[in-house]
Amino acid sequence: MSSSDIMRRALAGTAALAGGLASMAAAADPVPWQMNLEPGVTPVSHEIYKLHMAALWVCVVIGIIVFGTMIIAMVRFRKSRGAVPATWSHNTLLEFCWTLVPVLILIGLAWPATNILRNMYDSTGAEMTVKVTGYQWQWRYDYVSYEGKPIDKVGFYSRLGWDSNAARQLGSGIDPFSLVAKDGFHDYLLDVTSPLVIPAGVKVRFLVTGGDVIHGFWVPSFGMKKDAIPGIINDTWAKVDQPGVYRGQCYVLCGQDHGFMPIVVKVVPRAEFQQWLAAQESAAKLDEAARTAAAGAPATPSVAVK
Repeated sequence: MSSSDIMRRALAGTAALAGGLASMAAAADPVPWQMNLEPGVTPVSHEIYKLHMAALWVCVVIGIIVFGTMIIAMVRFRKSRGAVPATWSHNTLLEFCWTLVPVLILIGLAWPATNILRNMYDSTGAEMTVKVTGYQWQWRYDYVSYEGKPIDKVGFYSRLGWDSNAARQLGSGIDPFSLVAKDGFHDYLLDVTSPLVIPAGVKVRFLVTGGDVIHGFWVPSFGMKKDAIPGIINDTWAKVDQPGVYRGQCYVLCGQDHGFMPIVVKVVPRAEFQQWLAAQESAAKLDEAARTAAAGAPATPSVAVK
């Protein structure tokens, strides 16, 4: 196999890998012609984006220097122009510099990266706690506490929206492109029956676990990605100042319908969230009262037929 064939195969493999990563990111929260990491909407996501761009520009500068030097050497000092190879074996100063500079670059990138990791795991001071449980193939959200007060029996399952679930079936006859949300967003395979609702401007702690197999709770705009492992509770957090709808996906191959358990988080103003939460608590109490009454109701006496 010639060197050109090897190079073509390497480039093809790289392009395929890049395409796969791009499609995976697009599946979580698609943006037309997105070619870069998104800045996100949380403090952590902003820090991640800044570090990503810093590392990118470091790589760009290194690439320009390395490939620029190679091109100059190949063009100006080629054999056809009578170039004679040098006979020196090494240069101590040069070797010291190209050892020191990469070390300084790595330290310069490792320091902010360590600070970001520390912030990502610092969920102290959260005003709200939500338990997230992954199942095959849906999510369960249980509201634990808000502003220091426990939340009583507010929780629900969130699975792929009924319209998307019907359209994805073979022979359904439903055009996937006809499924559009109220805001005009094409939400085929990205809508859910019940979105997770959280207040804007509030630090929310997420307790993430799994109910059957390992899942992955991932919302790209939040800079948040956490394994949902049965028997283990991992925690992460997010603080979103901008109200809106943010989407994510399960990122761990968890079974047949792994690709059909999206995540939708609806961020609303704090006052609106308090109204929503009060309505959910009232509905839960009414449901509990109805169940208690039904369980405690005396059995209807049988009537003998003569």
